[in-house]
Amino acid sequence: MACLLEAPLRISVLSEVTASSRHYVDRLFDPDPQKVLLGVIDMKNAVIGNNKQKANLIVLGAVPRLLYLLQQDSSGAELRTECAVVLGSLAMGTENNVKSLVDCHIIPALLQGLLSQDLKFIEACLRCLRTVFISTVTPVQLLYTDAAVIPHLMSLLSRSRRTQEYICQIFSHCCKTPDHQTILYNHGAIQNIAHLLISFSYKVQMQALKCFSVLAYENPQVSMTLVNVLVDGELLSQVFVRMMQRDKPIEMQLTAAKCLTYMCRAGAIRTDDNCIVLKTLPCLVRMCSKERLLEERVDGAETLAYLIEPDVELQRIASITDHLIAMLADYFKYPSSVSAITDIKRLDHDLKHAHELRQAAFKLYASLGANDEDIRKKIIETENMMDRIVSGLSESSIKVRLAAVRCLHSLSRSVQQLRTSFQDHAVWKPLMKLLQNAPEEVLVMASSTLCNLLLEFSPSKEPILESGAIDLLCSLTQSESPALRVNGIWALMNMAFQAEQKIKMDILRALSTEQLFRLLSDPDVNVLMKTLGLLRNLLSTRPHIDQIMSSHGKQIMQAVTLILEGEHNIEVKEQTLCILANIADGTTAKDLIMINDDILQKIKYYMGHSNVKLQLAATFCISNLIWNEEDGSQERQDRLREMGFVDILHKLTQSADPSLCDRAKTAMQQYLA
Repeated sequence: MACLLEAPLRISVLSEVTASSRHYVDRLFDPDPQKVLLGVIDMKNAVIGNNKQKANLIVLGAVPRLLYLLQQDSSGAELRTECAVVLGSLAMGTENNVKSLVDCHIIPALLQGLLSQDLKFIEACLRCLRTVFISTVTPVQLLYTDAAVIPHLMSLLSRSRRTQEYICQIFSHCCKTPDHQTILYNHGAIQNIAHLLISFSYKVQMQALKCFSVLAYENPQVSMTLVNVLVDGELLSQVFVRMMQRDKPIEMQLTAAKCLTYMCRAGAIRTDDNCIVLKTLPCLVRMCSKERLLEERVDGAETLAYLIEPDVELQRIASITDHLIAMLADYFKYPSSVSAITDIKRLDHDLKHAHELRQAAFKLYASLGANDEDIRKKIIETENMMDRIVSGLSESSIKVRLAAVRCLHSLSRSVQQLRTSFQDHAVWKPLMKLLQNAPEEVLVMASSTLCNLLLEFSPSKEPILESGAIDLLCSLTQSESPALRVNGIWALMNMAFQAEQKIKMDILRALSTEQLFRLLSDPDVNVLMKTLGLLRNLLSTRPHIDQIMSSHGKQIMQAVTLILEGEHNIEVKEQTLCILANIADGTTAKDLIMINDDILQKIKYYMGHSNVKLQLAATFCISNLIWNEEDGSQERQDRLREMGFVDILHKLTQSADPSLCDRAKTAMQQYLA
């Protein structure tokens, strides 16, 4: 019976709650405008800081009525303003509240309100719009639906400090794509916002600064323009440098550093410019210290990782600034038992977000170790570093897993570390596990790391092979993603390098000749190059060449012919001619070239080509075919003489290129011996 009683009980509680809220909504329909105004003011006071009350009023249908009153000219300026204030307060509640407001078409109503002449009403509408757009559930595209909105917002920037603050905040939250950047740029965002950086209001300065950071991000056009902007006679970059001074609020220092970082990465400021080396980089390193709040440390490390990612010199400078490498180790010990956090709310927040610190540290370690062997060594020697990476590869957060595998990839470029630390910690195990089931972004990075672990000098190569890597890599070559196809075939290419016959045959069997030839006609040139590299590695050492050509010779010769005839770049043709040179080095395999007039004519054509690399590779083929000490060399020499190859070789001995000249002379000596 208890079960039957529960439902009505719950309904009665709900009806009591809503009944206590209903009179607020009923007063919105009073025929006396003065009573309606007082009702809205009472509602405003009732919802401040009260999420339950906000939800009740939304359920009872307050929003459509408030929007109706807001849109009526007859409501009067004060009532319309108060309606906008209440709607803004409702939007500060839960995500569901914001969703309900957006579903009631609050955004077009508020944008329409901006056409009013009343400044207080305009400010209330902007404040409410700002609150709605800050929420992640609001589609930012709604700001760009009507082309007249952005220019109108630009025109309102001069009305008051509040309009400046709210509009800049709306722009910085709604600028998410290159298209959005272009729209704002084309409507004069830079000119209209630049002078706000020296506003007397800190809030206005900050929102203007945030605007510039989202406008400049990965945007060369905006960044190149920003470099030449003057604010009150001072270059914008110098304004940003001033904002990074230690006496400025942390939020300002960090955002100014982001602006300069993005301008630098977009190519507008050189990486060796003083404002980057002496100001931006040290400022970002300061943000990584344990005195800073969690989100500041995360932001600082991620921005620094982005700044130094492509530049070796900045990586070196960062690595020796303020003991950064050791400082980042603290990111993994947070919050520690002796943490100075006494605020329980802050501690609770930080415990929930501690994984973001680990993610940021992995990202920054990845950038620091991207090029320099000494830095990689320092990173790996940091306490428990390899254990931390191994743990990171199996964390529940996908972002941490991706950052950990990025870090591992960066460190795996080191021959020394592949031979030592990587082997000691068997990092291939969690990596192989990650490859079984992960989102594409993680798969790309993990398979790229695996390519390095399969290089011939890596001790991990053997156990990876034994753990079934061949089938896994062959399946990657069938992926829709070109990056995964490249990595799959690249790893197989590394695996086949100087491998024993059994491994080569296992690769061919698992890959299948159909798939191999599908990859040889792949539209992605990187896939094609790596497939040719795999074929070249498979066809090395005579017994292997002869065995593979005896079983797959016809198809391989067909593929070689198609590539040499096709519209391919020099590198592709050179790699293909090198495969032919390997085939020509076989004992029985070379007959497949000798009986193929079409291939011989192509070799002849490439010996006379204008590109030296192709001439060299083609001459190498002939040299292998006519080598004296091998069976049948006399017949092959005679046949190739008849076809005019000796004349071409003679001409090549006069080549200005020393390598080509030597190669041709060596081949000619086979005729003279």
